[in-house]
Amino acid sequence: MIKAIVIEKDEQGYRSSLQEINETFLPEGDTDVEVLYSTLNYKDALAITGKGPVVRQFPMIPGIDLVGKVTKSKSDKFSPDDLVLLNGFGVGETHMGGLAEKATLNSDWLIPLPKKLSPKQAMAIGTAGYTAMLCVMALEKNGVTPDKGEILVTGANGGVGSFAIALLAKLGYQVVASTGRADQSEYLHTLGANEVLDRKTLSEPGRPLAKERWAGAIDSIGSHTLANICASIKYGGTVAACGLAQGMDLPSTVMPFILRGVTLAGVDSVMRPIEDRIEAWQRIADLLSDATLNEISHTISLDNVIETANKLMNGQIRGRVIVELSK
Repeated sequence: MIKAIVIEKDEQGYRSSLQEINETFLPEGDTDVEVLYSTLNYKDALAITGKGPVVRQFPMIPGIDLVGKVTKSKSDKFSPDDLVLLNGFGVGETHMGGLAEKATLNSDWLIPLPKKLSPKQAMAIGTAGYTAMLCVMALEKNGVTPDKGEILVTGANGGVGSFAIALLAKLGYQVVASTGRADQSEYLHTLGANEVLDRKTLSEPGRPLAKERWAGAIDSIGSHTLANICASIKYGGTVAACGLAQGMDLPSTVMPFILRGVTLAGVDSVMRPIEDRIEAWQRIADLLSDATLNEISHTISLDNVIETANKLMNGQIRGRVIVELSK
């Protein structure tokens, strides 16, 4: 028997609970992994609380991230005791996820844990840090270098935002952080933000074209916020968009794109090719210190996941939540 968070939906309604389940509950996979750590992401919180249509089939174990030790594999890619890492690929949505003591997975979804990272450090980073690195790489690919000007980061107190600030600052960029929690300004400055903005300055309907300010942006908010960002990007700048916390709409016009040559780069972390994953994880391992990871994250047990998911949805959680599964 193993412990797991299980989401169910039936005639009795939608509910999440901590259960002891038989290992036969797990789906087929060519690689068995003892889960050492998982995380609690925004998407996981949506799934657990039922506030977003994340889960595609029921029952489901949530958890889009995990790091663990291979116990058995039919694949020649991995051997017992190998430490492996997983983000995305529908895990926690259509395939049982990481918030359980064991997972059965497709070896094509796994990458080796970077040698510079411990399992706990990897989950301090998780999908949030990995997505932030992909966003930074999107800016770099489009020629947004530190000398071009300020970079805006929205949702700055969240996981993606926190890592985006830390990574950009480490790479020499001037970072402006947008947040709805002014009381967390000191934390954002500690991560490397040069300036902190109230998110209200971006979240209301705005003009189709505004004064040029930012050379680039990393946005996890969407809706009016993303539209206002695009309207304020400098000529030739890039916005890396990776989230929709405010909404999935984009009430904008084509003006920033055709008059200023702005690029809107969508960043997907779920189905990203393995080569991109390995590059992003290696760069994170090289850039971020243990002190930064400790500043951004805190650890809970599986017993505290549901309560913490509700707090996350209420905006009461800062940074990253690591879930420890193996003592």
